Formats: sequence, C-alpha cells, structure tokens
Amino acid sequence: MEKADEWQADSLWLGADVVTMQDGRYHTIRDGALAVKAGKLVWVGARADMPAFGAAQRHVFAGGIITPGLVDCHTHLVFGGDRSQEFEQRLNGISYAEIAAQGGGILSTVRATRAASQDELVSSARWRLERLLAEGVTTVEIKSGYGLDIESELRMLRAIRELNTSVPADLLSTCLAAHGFPPEYKHNPDGWIDIICQQLLPQVKAEGLADAVDAFCEHLALSPAQVARVFDQAKALGMPVKLHAEQLSAQGGAALAARYGALSADHLEYASEADVQAMAQQGTVAVLLPGAFYLLRETQRPPVELFRRYGVPMALASDANPGTSPALSLRLMLNMGCTLFGMTPEEALAGVTLWGAKALGLQQSHGSLEAGKVANFVHWPLARPAELVYWLGGNCPAVLSVAEKRYDILPFYPRQDPVAGQHSARRNAAYP
Repeated sequence: MEKADEWQADSLWLGADVVTMQDGRYHTIRDGALAVKAGKLVWVGARADMPAFGAAQRHVFAGGIITPGLVDCHTHLVFGGDRSQEFEQRLNGISYAEIAAQGGGILSTVRATRAASQDELVSSARWRLERLLAEGVTTVEIKSGYGLDIESELRMLRAIRELNTSVPADLLSTCLAAHGFPPEYKHNPDGWIDIICQQLLPQVKAEGLADAVDAFCEHLALSPAQVARVFDQAKALGMPVKLHAEQLSAQGGAALAARYGALSADHLEYASEADVQAMAQQGTVAVLLPGAFYLLRETQRPPVELFRRYGVPMALASDANPGTSPALSLRLMLNMGCTLFGMTPEEALAGVTLWGAKALGLQQSHGSLEAGKVANFVHWPLARPAELVYWLGGNCPAVLSVAEKRYDILPFYPRQDPVAGQHSARRNAAYP
C-alpha cells in the first residue's frame, strides 16, 4: 500500500478514552483515537500517536469513554403474545415446571406464535429489539423455538432474517426447534426429533436461515440422547451448535455440548467441575443468564469460580424471552452478573463484548476495538467503564457506530401499541 493510501480514513473518532476489551480486559487508552475505513477499524491507539489521517468526517467528543458495541449473544426476541399472567402465577407460588405441566410455559407461547403472521412477528420483535439497541447493543443473536412445527419455525427464522435488513445492528439467527416438544408429539417425542433432523434442519440449511443450531437439554425438555441426535445432524450439515444446559438440574449437557465443539453452553447453574473441564478443553463459552435466575428466584448460582479456575470465558446475555426473562436491558444484566453471580465489572463487560462475540463465533471480527475488526462501538458520557455496570439500567445518552454509520441514542417514545406495527420516535428520526 502506498503511503498516501495508508493514512486515509472515512472517519476519525477522537476526544475520549478508548476501552478496547482486547483479551477480555479493559486495556484503556487514555485520550484515544479510532480511524475507520470501509466499515472497519484501521487504527486504534492514543491520539498523540495517531498518524496524520486524511478523513472526510471527524467526530470529537468532550471526554467520556468508547467501548466496543455490546453483544447480546442469547435472546428469544421473536415470539407471539406474552406471559405476564404466568409471571403472576409464579409470584403466587406456582413453579415453572407446574405451569409447563398445565399447558403453559413454552406451549402457551407456541400457540400465540403459530397464530402470528411473519409481519406481526417482525413488528413486535422490532419493538423489543429497539430497546436493546438503545443501550448500545450492536450485535444480537435471536433464536426460533416457539413454533415447534416446520411452518412456524421457518416463519420465525425468516422474521429474524427480515429484521436484520432493517435495524442498525448485526443479527444472528439460531434454529432452536429442539426447544421442547409440540403438543402433537406429547406421546411421541422422538417423532419430533425425527422431523427436526430429517426435514427441518436440511431446509433451514438449504435456505440459509440459521447461523447455528441450539437445543434445550433438561428434565422437562430434551434428554442428552435426543440432543445428540439433533447435534449429529447439525454437524453433518456443517452448522455450529450451542446448548441450553444445566439450568434447572444436572443433565451433563454442558459436557455433551463441549464434545460437539459447541460455541457455547448457556445457563449452567448446575454445571459440575467435569462439565467445566470439558468446556475448557474445547473452548466452549459459558453464557450466564442472570435475568432468568432472578425472575425464577433460583438459588443455585453458576460456578463462576470454576470457570475462572479453568479459564472458561464467561459471556452474559439478556435471555430476552416471554416466560423466564422478559429483559430488555443488557446493561441491567451487567449489574446482575456482578451482584447475583459474583462477577467483577471487568468480567461482566468482557461478557457482553469479546466473550459474547466468541459465543457467536465472531471473536475475530467483533467484540473488541482492534485494527481489522468491524467498526461497531459506542461512546458513553461516563468516566470509567465500571459505570456501565454500576448504574441500574436507565437511559444513558450515547453515540453508536455500526460499521461506521453514526446514530445518536435517544430515549424511546413509542407512539402506539407496538403490535400495531408502530416504531419508536428514535427509529423514525435517527435511522437512515
């Protein structure tokens, strides 16, 4: 590259401390600078050391910090209906397992999701997604799993792909058809596994509708043997896998996921030392979900100290879903990861940046501020990165860059019922 080209950029971002999160640590650069070209970072360092870039745009802040865009690596944002009634039931002493046995839980959302059109699924999910984006989230994984038949699962996955074309974020889609068993297969659960393996996954792969395959390994969902069948087919199709594991009981699911080279094992409250060792050996990320832990009022915490001891990266995510974690604030999950699970603020921030990206297989392009990575980052009017963890939610006006496009994050003022398809004021005013 000629020198004249080497120091050209499309935009420069100056006047703030840069929290790179390289290697999962703050690695704060005082009075830092970022140079962006063609949607990627081409230079990251101290402003005093920055070459004399030629750039069409200069964004100069009066202090604050710049962090990588936040990554929410586990959500269920696409679904029909809501389950506020079940929330009230749980507060009156009825357990999640009892609600599921009565036809509630996942199956109540299945009925509402099957009845919803793709447009309705997109509209309601966009309303929820925008709340995450308003807190500096730039990468989101969204799962299917509330259709539990071929047509509805495909409609959910197509809704996720449609959303990806209309929001300023990178959205990844995960096929979670193995979330549970349809009521039609209550007495023939392996019949649903047959359909997933023989019909649904090949079609999902052929249409490019999913970036990964997930399953729910639990005493009230799939057995380890059934998960293995789904994972065998996913691997045969060349699709990465991940797993809901050890949330409510010890099933050995985390070790099973690791044997399949899973990107992540998620929840993990009942993970054993053998599970953690297996995850460490395979590089499987532990995705911790404090929202569900909190809402279900669980007492068994995930083994954070074991993850530290064996060097298993810990991601955090919202687990945004209608039943057990109706969470629309990833920043609140940061605080919960520390106060409920004993993580440090640095670990928590790494969990929604670099390790969140790794849980999606994106660590080479997302999750830290390094030359060559995608230019997804956020400027915050804060003095220290720990403030992102310290404050209990609330709007924090900021400036968001997604592949170099700038968005000013403003409060949301929904105009009408989101189900009617209305977007927030911010979306109409600020999105291109």
